[in-house]
Amino acid sequence: MTSTDLSTYERRGEFWLPLLDEICPQSVLEVGCNEGGNLQWIAQRVDPARVTGVDVNAKALRLLDRRVPGVRGVHAPARDLPVADRSVDFVFTMGVLSHQPNESLDKVMSEMVRASSRYVFCGDGMLIPRDYGALFLDLFPFDLTPVRQGYLSPEDGWNGVTWWLFERA
Repeated sequence: MTSTDLSTYERRGEFWLPLLDEICPQSVLEVGCNEGGNLQWIAQRVDPARVTGVDVNAKALRLLDRRVPGVRGVHAPARDLPVADRSVDFVFTMGVLSHQPNESLDKVMSEMVRASSRYVFCGDGMLIPRDYGALFLDLFPFDLTPVRQGYLSPEDGWNGVTWWLFERA
């Protein structure tokens, strides 16, 4: 058992596995991975050696290493992702954007787009309900095309998350 109750994450596969089957990424980067509640599902569809989680919490990264063997955990801030431009098929974050100060939010979003070669995904709204999808499109009108958006309720295993999937131009 990790510091987060395992039942918090047990239904998330119902969302992640069909999405991954649809978009078929070969590499994945989660910004703000915590202890791997999302990456445990992603590593079932993508080679764990090609899955990276970035977080500023070293304790959470140690838990990630135990929870999802083979996934690479990296200690780094979201505003300075340790990957090359357009080097990851699917770059995503869940519940992290609302934790960013206004002065660094654009930088975090820019880093996600910079790192992505195919898809950018964000889910948020737990702390500060905000239209992050519109923010991405305002900042990157020529780089991103909306694919889909939706909502994940507590009954779905989430805490009320609005999500957006974008394709990278």
